[in-house]
Amino acid sequence: VTLCHMRRYVGFLQKVLAEESESFALSGEVSAWFDDTTAALSGIRKVLAKGPIDNRQRYDALAALGHAASHYRETVYRQGKFSATVSQPANRIKNMLSDTLVIIDLSIGSNQREDGLFHSYNLLDLQQDAVGVDHLYPMLEGQVAAMSAGTLPPRDAVNVLEVLFDSAMYRADQRSFILYPDPELPGFLEKNRMSAERAEAIPLLKELLSAGDESIVYRDADGWCRFNSEIANVDSLRARLNTLAEVRGADLDTARPPIEALYEEVFQHRAFTGRSGTMFGYEGLGSIYWHMVSKLLLAVQENFFAALKSGAEEADCRRLGQLYYRVREGIGFNKSPGEYGAVPTDPYSHTPKHAGASQPGMTGQVKEEVLSRFGELGIRVSDGAVQFQPNLLREREFLTHVREFRFLDVDDNWQDLSVPALGLAFTWCQVPVIYRLDNDVAPAITVAWDDGGEQHLPQLALPTEVSTELVQRSGRVRQLTVTFGTPLLFPE
Repeated sequence: VTLCHMRRYVGFLQKVLAEESESFALSGEVSAWFDDTTAALSGIRKVLAKGPIDNRQRYDALAALGHAASHYRETVYRQGKFSATVSQPANRIKNMLSDTLVIIDLSIGSNQREDGLFHSYNLLDLQQDAVGVDHLYPMLEGQVAAMSAGTLPPRDAVNVLEVLFDSAMYRADQRSFILYPDPELPGFLEKNRMSAERAEAIPLLKELLSAGDESIVYRDADGWCRFNSEIANVDSLRARLNTLAEVRGADLDTARPPIEALYEEVFQHRAFTGRSGTMFGYEGLGSIYWHMVSKLLLAVQENFFAALKSGAEEADCRRLGQLYYRVREGIGFNKSPGEYGAVPTDPYSHTPKHAGASQPGMTGQVKEEVLSRFGELGIRVSDGAVQFQPNLLREREFLTHVREFRFLDVDDNWQDLSVPALGLAFTWCQVPVIYRLDNDVAPAITVAWDDGGEQHLPQLALPTEVSTELVQRSGRVRQLTVTFGTPLLFPE
């Protein structure tokens, strides 16, 4: 998840620095960290170019990056301050970002599962001079992160969404998604147990069981073997094993690794994720976490507009739009109070499996849905210019008859505006925007100025100077009337 968001940030930095040619002044300590990190990333990229890395190479990569950060931290703590500045050429920073992006993209790609979904969080298996990787179960958060990273071609994004709808994370009763598949938890007596055959496969445990020594494992009344209940963790297990050292000697050294492996196999402490695997509310088992669903909605929308911008096939663009509205249909405002379990237009944290929407408040869902709604309306900002791209807006949203629109203007005064049939009204930066459907005229914008004058623009984009007046809420722009035909809307 973090890697996907890092990918997005690195891409943003590349855009920011694209036109830069001058050097940047860094402190000596940051510059040294940059040099060490650049060398490490360059080496990792060369290793990855030869194919997938093994556990030893992964350890070397982690160590190189870790030593760079440790050296920086130790130096700053020791000195108590930063030293004089050092110049780093812009091109060198760009090259480092390029290496980083290649490594991130390969890492994201390697975490795609056979079913098309993405691993969300991985488990590090830290060994002596080696680092292994294990995977947790699929999570909605991982799919949202992958969709947001900007690496998926439109058709691949469609596949991720369709697999997601067919997965165990989809809750048909709410037409939405839980955070992770809802597993059947083992009962209390099903925990901390292993078959006798599994325990006796380790000679030392077999001997202890035969001798009636229950310090490590014991056999219950049903024939299952269990670890001694006073063993709290692997350190406690090791302490217990140490008490056998004088008697067992070399046999104990041989038995330690398989016993510790069996202990982890039984309890799976490394894979413990806290409340997500034990609770039934909040972000727990069977719960829909509405902020994450709204993040998914926004991510699908981003992929829709990215597909349009890249000139992707019409079928892929249309399917992304359809899947966007399918995700949207599961959000509360589309439901009755009985189905949602609360007032549908109020934001709620989550919907547990056993109850309706719970924990009301201004959750993160509000932010995501404000963004996604303006995206549906087609407001796009690029290079300081406001554009109107209503390709995701549906004709059903336009009025069938004249209605009044009440809004708070830039002077904080309430105003009333008549919206015509085949029209739609909203405000952006406290300026009313009127959409009008007309298939007989070319797309255009009419800007109403504060002096009573009007400016006609023969395109669905505002010049940067008009955009600046709008965003700054200067009061000069009083109204925008945007006219276009139904072919620009999303087909239903």
